[in-house]
This record gives sequence, C-alpha cells and structure tokens, in this order.
Amino acid sequence: MPRRVTPAMLASAVLMAGLVGCSADARNTEGQQAPVEPPPAATPTPQVPPGKAPQRAFAVGVRQLKLNRDGRALPTTLWYPAAGQSGGAAKRSATAAEGRFPVVMFSHGLGGRPDDYATLLTRWAAAGFVVAAPTFPHTSRGADNNVLDVLNQPADVSYALDQVLALDGKAGDALRGRLDGERVAAAGHSAGGVTTIGLFTASRDERLDAGVVFAGTALGVGTAFAGAAAPQLFVHGELDEVVEYAAGKAAYDKVPWPKAMLSLPKGDHGRALLGDGATLRVVSDTSVEFLRWSLYGDPDAKKRISTDATRGDIATFDDHL
Repeated sequence: MPRRVTPAMLASAVLMAGLVGCSADARNTEGQQAPVEPPPAATPTPQVPPGKAPQRAFAVGVRQLKLNRDGRALPTTLWYPAAGQSGGAAKRSATAAEGRFPVVMFSHGLGGRPDDYATLLTRWAAAGFVVAAPTFPHTSRGADNNVLDVLNQPADVSYALDQVLALDGKAGDALRGRLDGERVAAAGHSAGGVTTIGLFTASRDERLDAGVVFAGTALGVGTAFAGAAAPQLFVHGELDEVVEYAAGKAAYDKVPWPKAMLSLPKGDHGRALLGDGATLRVVSDTSVEFLRWSLYGDPDAKKRISTDATRGDIATFDDHL
C-alpha cells in the first residue's frame, strides 16, 4: 500500500527547486534583498536565567487572531494553557490558566497550515507554552505557493510576535498578564524551518531565546548566526526526500551556540509531525524538554532531553547543549 502524501508534504518538494532556481532573483520579491552576512555571534551563554518549568499538564485553549502586515494577511492560530482538566482536544476560546507562559512562534511548511501540526503544538501548549502560528499569504495551502516569499516570512513572524506580545497588556483580553515576553522561541517545519533559521541569521530577531528546526535548511537565509546565544534543536529524517539530511546537518553544523540534533534514521520529510505515533512522541517529548530548559531555564529538563531523545531506539542524538 503506497504511503500517504499530504498536500503539505507534496508541495514542499517545490521549495528546493524554487529557491535553487530563483534565489538570485529574490531581491525582486517585495523589496527583499539577498541576505547580508551579519556580524558573528557574540554572547556565548543562553539569555534565559535559571527557573522551574511547570511539571503538570494543562488543558489547552485555541483561538484565532486576524493580523495583517502591510497588506499581507497573517491569520494566526494561538494554542495556550487553559484552566480546567488536562487532556482531550483544544477548546476554542477556553479560559487561560493562571501564570505567565513563554511564547513559541511556529511556521508551517510550504502548502501547509498551522492546523496540520495541531497534535504537536497542542502538546507544547499543554506543557506550559503559548504557541502562535501564522498562516502565510503565499506559502500556505490554497495560496500561490510562491517559494520566494519564504524570504519575507521572518519579518511576518516578527510582526506576529509583536501583536501576540501586545495581548499581555491589552485590557479585557483573555491572555492579559499571561505572556512572558522575555522567554520566546521560534520553530518551524520545512519552509517554516527556513523561516526559523532566517530569524537567527539574516533577519535576526533579538527577542528570540531558542529555536527548533524541523527538516529545515539555510538555503536563501544563510548560516551567519548572529546576536546573543540562542540554543537550537534540529530534527531531521535521514531519508528526507525533499530537504536532504545533509543540507539540514550542514546548517546545524554552522550553529555557534548550544545545540543538539535529533536524527531519525527511518524518518522522511516530516510525516511523523502530522500524525500521532511513536516517532511523534519522541519528537514532542524531546522538544518539550528542550523548550522547558531553553525558555524556563529548568536545569532538570535539560537532564531529561537526551533520555527522551534516545527512547525506543527511534532516533540518535547529537548533544552539544
């Protein structure tokens, strides 16, 4: 029986050919210039002070924001810790849990949408993170799949982060007083992985304390990682048929900060991220502990990262955290 290929997976195949064939013309895309190599990274230690992550699981709420950056529609889905009993599906507009929670900005792949990753992102929210995922105007499912627009997406993410963090001080908003703007990460899959790398290189957003890159490459955004140290977790299937494992590993090797790479010997371009199996459990548990350490500053979480990463012999783990 042939393997199921989702639209997000199939459309992602265009990414490499498009960027390779057209990257020289990127300067014509909405004024986006070719990436300029920024100064080398400076601060050698992570920015987040030591702390303690919540160990209990939260219920999860979900809501939508209607955002627009200079004519670029960016509807953004928010998953967040909610009051009530944990478990089950995310509840629309549920009451937020008490506390202040770190923020994770997630970028979908070419031909995808945030909801495709709901299983993973709900688990992050249940662990105590507010996850914000924009739907990009030219690379989401149903759009024109203009791969060059990936180069504009780091600025989209930074704008969306502005608007999400503003909710913390907005009178009457359900997330007022719930967002910790000093503890922020970026994450993304495939074209969203390119977007995420760009937020630490050519379009460095200094508010970001950590990154998680799923099946990503530095093509188009460069590997001149800049600014204060921001730990990075790369996740890549060794049988990736769209973004070669070697391309992801090459970007990972250039990271000058604390870093780790979760390699999936039987993994492809990321189907595991769109389902709910043993591989996703390893990926989600590993990434949760990474975020607990890098955003909450929890030293106990750091000790659990390698244990979760190597559970069940599903993955290998290169650990330089």
